[in-house]
Amino acid sequence: MRFTCRNFGLSDLPRRGLTPQEAPLDVLLLDIEADLSIWEDGRVVWSEETFPVAELAYRVALWLQGPDAGWEDFELDSMQADPGLIRITGSDEGWRIGSTYTPDFWTSPIAWDDLVAELEQFDRCVRDGVAAMGIDPAFIP
Repeated sequence: MRFTCRNFGLSDLPRRGLTPQEAPLDVLLLDIEADLSIWEDGRVVWSEETFPVAELAYRVALWLQGPDAGWEDFELDSMQADPGLIRITGSDEGWRIGSTYTPDFWTSPIAWDDLVAELEQFDRCVRDGVAAMGIDPAFIP
């Protein structure tokens, strides 16, 4: 299982009359977008254009740093979408990623360490994309 991010952009900041340097955290989290895909066995199993990848990276980082990481499930409670846009759930077989928007979609189960490694790679991808736009990615924990 692998996350990929492409085509980073800030489509709404100019409309808001803000620069990245003056935008508050909640605006940056929502406005830094990219095309997000989840791949499994060499094929795309889920994708979304102009997804708020900064918000996902931020929320996942907080989840991984929390005391219940590896024990409690994750659900993206986005500021602009219904809860469950991205879900990570654990079971005896391993951890799987899904979405309430596509209830029949779930990745195959993977071990916790493999999940963490992939989420760390996603975090690096988002940080690199944010930095390439001239924004300091330090706002992601």
